[in-house]
Amino acid sequence: MPQIHLIEGPVGAGKSTYAIALAHKTGGVHIALDEWFATLFSPDRPIGDFIPWYIARKDRLLDLIWRHAQRVLASGTDVILELGLIQRQGRAEFCRHVQADGFEPTLHVLDAPIDVRRERVRRRNEEKGSTFSMVVPDHVFDLASKLWEAPDEIECDEYEVRFVASQ
Repeated sequence: MPQIHLIEGPVGAGKSTYAIALAHKTGGVHIALDEWFATLFSPDRPIGDFIPWYIARKDRLLDLIWRHAQRVLASGTDVILELGLIQRQGRAEFCRHVQADGFEPTLHVLDAPIDVRRERVRRRNEEKGSTFSMVVPDHVFDLASKLWEAPDEIECDEYEVRFVASQ
């Protein structure tokens, strides 16, 4: 049975690099919400407080990505999802949805010290390399970092959670 790998962690933890490597290792398909989001919505991003605008689009995009992932899974191929589910409640809702559709997700959790993550994000913003989707300004990095919630005991009991050492 094909596997669902959910790659999570705070901004700059190395999720994209890890997900790409996992896709190569498993022959799976890497689906990154940020890549889809940037392509579909970045040109329309409002100036100023974009959080409500972002959340509405992210929720719709999560539904679309899951429908696409189901088609990939139906082909017998693993799916490596990088969805930016930085809070426990959002991850739990998504994982319950996945389970209701008959699959068991494996969560791969990455993290790194905040100064390392900040430097990675700044470098990615400048270099715009293979894992770049959109510029993450310092204030967005700070906000997202404060919102990050690592899996707790309950989440670890409910799902298979693998804590991965960040490179």
